Parts: sequence; C-alpha cells; structure tokens
Amino acid sequence: MARHLSAEELVAGLELIRGSARHSGTLEMIVRRPFEDAREELEEGDLDLELGLVGDNWKTRGSSRTDDGFGHPDMQLNVMNSRAIALIAGTRDRWKLAGDQLYIDLDLSDENLPHGSRLSVGAAVIEITEIPHNGCRKFADRFGVEAVKFVNSAEGKRLHLRGVNAKVIVPGKIRVSDVVSKI
Repeated sequence: MARHLSAEELVAGLELIRGSARHSGTLEMIVRRPFEDAREELEEGDLDLELGLVGDNWKTRGSSRTDDGFGHPDMQLNVMNSRAIALIAGTRDRWKLAGDQLYIDLDLSDENLPHGSRLSVGAAVIEITEIPHNGCRKFADRFGVEAVKFVNSAEGKRLHLRGVNAKVIVPGKIRVSDVVSKI
C-alpha cells in the first residue's frame, strides 16, 4: 500500500503546483474508465461531443444530477493539474487512481480559468464548467484523508487542486504531450 502524505507534506508542495503554466501547458496523461474502477492509460484518445472521451463510461455511469439517468453534460471530462496529482499520488502509476481523464500541467485556479474558459487540447476544444469537482470517499481511500482535506480546503478549492469539470465544445483527437492552451 502506498504511503499517504501528511498535511505538512502536502502544504509544502503548494509552491510547485502554483508554478504551473498559466497560458499554455502540456497534456501529461489521458485515462479512460471503461467501467467502474477500471483505468486505461492512453497515448491518444478521441473527444466527442456526445460521449466525452470515447470509450469512457462517463455517459453510462450516470449522474444524480440528471433526470434521464445518464452522465451530466457539464461533467463529461474531469481535468486535474498534473503537478497536484504528482504530489498527492507520489508515483506516476498511481495518477490514474484519481479517476480523472485528463491530467494537464496548467494552472486551473479560478483566477486563471474561471468557468466558461476554453482550452485547445490537440485538435479538440473543451470548456471549463461551473459544477465543482471535489474530493470524495474514493479519493480519501486511495490518497488519504489529509489529501481530501487538502484539495477541499479554501486554498485547494481556489486552485482547483481536485480538478475541474469540463465538456467537449469541438471534437477531435488528443495525444499525450499535446499543447493545452487557453483560447
């Protein structure tokens, strides 16, 4: 079992996270979730207007926020700062346990990317949505209670350390190492 970081160790990593690119960064990892608790790390993927990341279970997994039982359209993609997950997870092979699909080295803070902001990722464009993405029980089980407190703290929420929700605006192919730019 991986060691969970203490509150002090997590706070000590904030400066590295705050150093994330503000205008143009890099897509560091793509993860598809074909079914619950399954993770497939991809070198490339397709972003689709209806399906989000093609092959991901976002739509069929559903949401308590919808009446039709399918995934919420403003929660197609979960995007997390790669520096934040690197700190929290410890090793790169554990990043995908967070359950996000896109891990990018870009400042996700409210000041840099308020909801409605758009990002070009490879041939696709995504839009940051208003629905918050918070740490939960599964995140605590995988990374520790202190990690959930860290991402759900006032500073953690301001920086969106747990990540942001997004939706596909322009479909297209994405690849690890693609440039991610604010539009």
